[in-house]
Amino acid sequence: SPPLPPPSPLRSNSPTPPTPHHHSHRSPHSHHPPSLSPAPFPIAPTPTGRRTTTPRERARGDPKTKKRAQEAMQQSLLVPGMAKRGKQDCGLMTSLLCTVSALALVTAGGLCLRSIQGSAQLESGLRTAAQPKMMTMRSFLQATGYNPMQAMRSPLRESRRSSGLEASAVAPELLEPVETKKDMSEPRFMWQALREAVDEEMERDPNVMIMGEDVGHYGGSYKVTTDLYKKFGDLRVLDTPICENGFTGMAVGAAMTGLRPIVEGMNMGFLLLAFNQISNNCGMLHYTSGGQYKVPIVIRGPGGVGRQLGAEHSQRLESYFQSIPGVQLVAVSTPRNAKALLKAAIRSDNPIVFFEHVLLYNLKDTVGGPDEVQSLEKAEVVKTGKDITILTYGRMRYTVMEAVKDLEARGYDPEVIDLISLKPFDLHTIKNSIAKTNKAIIVEECMLTGGIGASLSAEIHERFFDMLDHNVIRLSSQDVPTAFALELEAATIVQPEQVVSAVEKVMQATA
Repeated sequence: SPPLPPPSPLRSNSPTPPTPHHHSHRSPHSHHPPSLSPAPFPIAPTPTGRRTTTPRERARGDPKTKKRAQEAMQQSLLVPGMAKRGKQDCGLMTSLLCTVSALALVTAGGLCLRSIQGSAQLESGLRTAAQPKMMTMRSFLQATGYNPMQAMRSPLRESRRSSGLEASAVAPELLEPVETKKDMSEPRFMWQALREAVDEEMERDPNVMIMGEDVGHYGGSYKVTTDLYKKFGDLRVLDTPICENGFTGMAVGAAMTGLRPIVEGMNMGFLLLAFNQISNNCGMLHYTSGGQYKVPIVIRGPGGVGRQLGAEHSQRLESYFQSIPGVQLVAVSTPRNAKALLKAAIRSDNPIVFFEHVLLYNLKDTVGGPDEVQSLEKAEVVKTGKDITILTYGRMRYTVMEAVKDLEARGYDPEVIDLISLKPFDLHTIKNSIAKTNKAIIVEECMLTGGIGASLSAEIHERFFDMLDHNVIRLSSQDVPTAFALELEAATIVQPEQVVSAVEKVMQATA
């Protein structure tokens, strides 16, 4: 007879019929197709090509052995008692739990986040599981009454109230008491005004939450979320890994399913890593879903040219985002409008990129109360005048106002407008001002090429050309990376002397 082929660990070459418990070792002549799953343990072939049955395999048919195996499996799922097992089993189980958790977070996204946000039962269960007593996964779910499949039902089929979003994310006994009385007459730093806005809106609406790197226990890179985790818990003030595209995408999913997330970028330049989520998801999902989804999300953080922060930390992203359909751009400049505008942005159903200049956080001024909000689409007339209109926003507002002192000393009366809304522009306010002065200068920290000033200049020339006595002048940052050296950094951005010179040039040309 011809020699037998070499044995395979997945298929037996013996004419002896296989045992009924291992369909993966069928004969190649069997009418049933062999199993494609790998063998649960290696099989050592005999010299004749036949395999031997291991004791573990023979014991599988024993009911007592099955019961002991089930008990061992339950013991391996004990969360507090994992350290009592061997290092190899403990490490394997930990890796498995971490892998499953990561996959669930990525795939479920906003649905998981929404269910966790609204589940006080889950929080209670986590505290129970943290006790030193032993608890299996089954007893954990039975004790808490938490049903993950029930919590992850589609928001399109259930109302927010029936899904439990009104429930607190943290048990009341875990929350620290906070001071409720506020003296609105006391000046506040801008970072404090922003913190108050987040605090008041999270207290007003349980769907509001904030996520980002170090927003929790650390309090944010510029202290905007200081101690909020003590009041609202770690699930509504969510610390995230250093993965902007990951947690921004998760926030988009959360917004689609009913939450109102605030995404804090540790630096606005880092949000370029989430450009796909902001452009292809935030701005377009309402349209591409035929209006079925809204994306009420606020993406905020520090940006602009600081003091010797280097090129990568001195980005001005307003020019990057202005061409994205469906996204609003807002730039704040004072503690008062920062608080009022952030509250309005959180309540808006539109995705909003909220620009905060890194050098304005320590600016101090009075702020409004909990009920004061400000229109996201309206510019602010900072100073009225009759000679020339100066359009600006953000930090450049203070550069312009410093130049205005010199201009008034020279006999000029400029009108200063803080744009605030970078998309869309408040063309009504701009038109009224240009109709009065017939001249316009745009002062910005954005780049000269493709910046906010370029778009605004085009709008003015196309819409109000007949009102102009002089072409619009743009004062913008140089088209070079921002230098680290202090003198070179100052040379790349607009200074008050340049504003004074530009105003004099236009006024003399139209005299």
